Amino acid sequence: MESVSHVDHQDIRIGTLAGFGSGVDYLRQILPHGFESLELTLWQYVGDIDLPEFARQAKDVLGDQAIISSLGIYGNPLQDEKTAADWEVVIRACKHFDAKVVCGFAGALEDRPVDQSMPKFKEVFGRLAKVAADEGVKIAFENCDMGGTWEAPKWNIAHAPRAWEMMFNEVPGDTLGLEWEPCHQMVSFIEPIAQLRKWVGRVHHVHGKDATVCRDVVAEQGIRSGLPVVYHRTPGFGDTNWTDIITILRQAGFQGAIDIEGWHDPVYRADLEMTGQVHALHYLKACRGGAYVANPS
Repeated sequence: MESVSHVDHQDIRIGTLAGFGSGVDYLRQILPHGFESLELTLWQYVGDIDLPEFARQAKDVLGDQAIISSLGIYGNPLQDEKTAADWEVVIRACKHFDAKVVCGFAGALEDRPVDQSMPKFKEVFGRLAKVAADEGVKIAFENCDMGGTWEAPKWNIAHAPRAWEMMFNEVPGDTLGLEWEPCHQMVSFIEPIAQLRKWVGRVHHVHGKDATVCRDVVAEQGIRSGLPVVYHRTPGFGDTNWTDIITILRQAGFQGAIDIEGWHDPVYRADLEMTGQVHALHYLKACRGGAYVANPS
């Protein structure tokens, strides 16, 4: 992996997500808050978006203040041939954005257990991994369950470490990896720090999203009461120590971005959405070590 300087924290940038549909004016409005990177996202398809032209406009707005860390396309490429085709379009468009990672769901055959999706996964992502490798791009799977289970997956088989082992065995090499975050681990009652230590070598991108586990509710009511037992949270409001996360990433030589995935917090949403995101931005920068200070010469 090419070395990236720690000067000004260039190795791990802190940014946010922005949908292509929001347009470049949205980027212009949020950039002054201090976001250093952006994952630009699509839902299922590219549609009529002119990706090279969007890249030109976005880079013009960002200048030297922020980078486009990654592109995201979130759909079901194992069942939807259009989504699978658009994955390739997005991978090939990365060069226009100076991005090196494409993020998304691994897809699922929703009428059968996760393990029975593996032949189709190998067919679709075996080919896409070759395209990505030729383009110098990594593929990162978000580990969101989308309301599915092992027996009845929805949208995404990449929601459990057991599935990751199968997936990476089906398509070997280092092109495929994870878009990791603690939130989805905690929703499954996985301890995220221990998991990150084991899987950090497969992490290509990080979503800045946390969770709060209502341990008092679990202790009193269990998990089948119909009451919420875990909330998705914006970093800084959840249970995870992000200093530990960044420490593990840096110890492993991770180079990339932590991009905040907002729009999920039960409190810091609606009129408080950007308040929560900017709080998370400052919190994550503090967890990274605060303002960069040069060593004496």
